[in-house]
Amino acid sequence: QVQLVESGGGSVQSGGSLRLSCLVSGYIASIDCMGWFRQAPGQEREGVATIGRGGNTRYAESVKGRFTISQANAKNTLYLQMSGLKPEDTAMYYCAASFDWLCTTEDFRYTYWGQGTQVTVSS
Repeated sequence: QVQLVESGGGSVQSGGSLRLSCLVSGYIASIDCMGWFRQAPGQEREGVATIGRGGNTRYAESVKGRFTISQANAKNTLYLQMSGLKPEDTAMYYCAASFDWLCTTEDFRYTYWGQGTQVTVSS
């Protein structure tokens, strides 16, 4: 079992920054991949960024150069540093854990999910 708890969301103006955190507990050693996803009202869930066991990262085109995914050395906290925020980044953001080494942004590959943290960007 793996438990995930996100924090750090909030309301910012366009161009601002936020750092999301996801506290990871449970059987951390079994996790091959961690990811951040987001879902805006009326839209499908979208993969934002992933980080694999070896530290390899992958980003959605829409956030490349603006968002950075990272994790603590102990792998017990996942981060998403977001800068240059745009109104279209407004969504509920979720962290997720996967046992799939492919570490893609396809949400069906993720087994455990947090409850989400809201990010709202105003123009």
